[in-house]
Amino acid sequence: MTRRNLIKKICLLGDGAVGKTSLIRKYVYDAFDDKYLATIGAKVTKKTVHFEDKGTNYKCTMMIHDIVGQVEFEKIHKQYYRGSVGAILVCDLTRKDTLENMGWWLESLSEVVGKIPILLLGNKLDLEDEFQVTFKDVSVQAKEFGCPYFLTSAK
Repeated sequence: MTRRNLIKKICLLGDGAVGKTSLIRKYVYDAFDDKYLATIGAKVTKKTVHFEDKGTNYKCTMMIHDIVGQVEFEKIHKQYYRGSVGAILVCDLTRKDTLENMGWWLESLSEVVGKIPILLLGNKLDLEDEFQVTFKDVSVQAKEFGCPYFLTSAK
């Protein structure tokens, strides 16, 4: 069987405090910490996955770039977008403005890398009593972007 090693850059984008860093911690380290620490610039976390496709074994190392969520740092954002082959857009289900801002994030990303695969995540699914965003809202936004979506929680 053939083996291939891949290294891919993925950007995690969205407004501040939507839970990007918490999602990465959960995915990579299976840990959750509810203390909020704002990301400065970008933090890179590595996750390696193995999979098989059409008789080839792949070892894919994802370099996940957790990018600062404040829009006033747009010039910094664009520096970190370069070389990305995929992006995950994250909104907070308890803050409607974070979903409304997804178009800005996607446009900012597309200006640098063009059209790449994206995924939309509605985060903080565990805070149901505080929802300002409906599942339909997320679905409609994902359809507009032409991408899949998932609802999740880092807890």
